[in-house]
Amino acid sequence: MRGAVTAADAALVERFCDALWVERGLSANTLAAYASDLHGFARWLGEASPGDEARLSAAGAADIQAYLAALIATGRKPRSTARLLSSLRRFYAWLLREGLRRDDPASLIDAPRIGRPLPGSLSEADVERLLAAPDVGTTLGLRDRAMLEMLYACGLRVSELVALSLAQVGLRQGVLRVFGKGGKERLLPVGEEACEWLARYLDEARPQLLAGVEGSDAVFVTRRGGPMTRVNFWYRIKDYARRAQIAAALSPHTLRHAFATHLVNHDADLRVVQMLLGHSDLSTTQIYTHVARERLQALHAEHHPRG
Repeated sequence: MRGAVTAADAALVERFCDALWVERGLSANTLAAYASDLHGFARWLGEASPGDEARLSAAGAADIQAYLAALIATGRKPRSTARLLSSLRRFYAWLLREGLRRDDPASLIDAPRIGRPLPGSLSEADVERLLAAPDVGTTLGLRDRAMLEMLYACGLRVSELVALSLAQVGLRQGVLRVFGKGGKERLLPVGEEACEWLARYLDEARPQLLAGVEGSDAVFVTRRGGPMTRVNFWYRIKDYARRAQIAAALSPHTLRHAFATHLVNHDADLRVVQMLLGHSDLSTTQIYTHVARERLQALHAEHHPRG
């Protein structure tokens, strides 16, 4: 798919990118991605019609479909192809709006299906090793153990964990009041073991971390007395995973995914898991049934004589 972009097409793409910058203030990298997508299509069109100068503005729906099919045939991934189609849609919608075309050839072309990726998770044994990784004989280790326990026990987002205030914690009742995305509030049960680690942290480690600092309402604080940050704790999770020799790929949501996956593996009702995670749509939670199914298939393949 080599070839030169004609001067007419290059000027049209530049004009389009200028319009995007003025209208939407997109970054230089985003504009460069749009230009790259359009230049690639223009070069491909040039192979079929080498004599045409204004290739992009004359392309039809059949050209776009043929181009996408050619990319897929060379191994282009559906997600990348869908992003390219998005660029073409925006470009041809702009041409139509500017009166440079009377139709939009990209509007009726369906994007390739993109399967929702399964979330990375940890086995129950991996979780136990990760929880045991901090040195609870130190102030920071005790804090981190309490944070890891709370993440796994409640299925919290890391952002929800670091934002916890003392007023949100009900140790006596064993509940947390959490504010999730969009400020939505939910009450979460806290397991007995997580409650014990949190109580120990609040009694022993937090007062030491806040020595000389007054008025902090944050549950989890740093050695300087400020609130723990999401990025800081994420680096600590990765360090503990390394110490625990956990080979699975980690993300900031790994323990949240493990929480949900292990509940489903142990036959928890999906709507209960939805409520605990704070998902507004059950379809978002249903992905964990696929994770559980993969685990069952793996166990069957490993242990069944005809697996």
